[in-house]
Amino acid sequence: MATPQPPRVQPGSFLTLHYRLAGPGGDIINTFADKPATLTLGSGELSPAVEQRLLGLEEGARATFSIPSGEAFGERNPEMLQWVARKLLRQLGDPDEQYHVGDVVQFPTPDGMGSYAGAVQQVGRHDGDEAVLFDFNHPLAGQPVTFEVQVIGVL
Repeated sequence: MATPQPPRVQPGSFLTLHYRLAGPGGDIINTFADKPATLTLGSGELSPAVEQRLLGLEEGARATFSIPSGEAFGERNPEMLQWVARKLLRQLGDPDEQYHVGDVVQFPTPDGMGSYAGAVQQVGRHDGDEAVLFDFNHPLAGQPVTFEVQVIGVL
């Protein structure tokens, strides 16, 4: 009797896995020390370049991939650097919030169903108003990425 083959990752697979995404400055996400992540391939939780590397891996596999600059999360886009008026920030969140360079702030999407993050680049004035300059690029945009994965379960 043939030994059953372990399931392999395919488009649409529901996965339980540990993963680590790191750039030249170190880890951005690392689930290895915590509980594993669960996600559906193709749902947009991982970038397409990262998902491509999961395809075909067997349940139980552990692998590390080097993804070239710009491929995992695109190139840095200068238009993603945007000033946000302090007035608007007060409406969106805590009116007494203090912003510091390096802080990552979550913003609601226009439909209110999700959120996106911006990293504070500068606090000051823009067009005569108090404002904060945010970088809405992914922190690993335009950088080489190391993607390490351990596939725990494939459904």
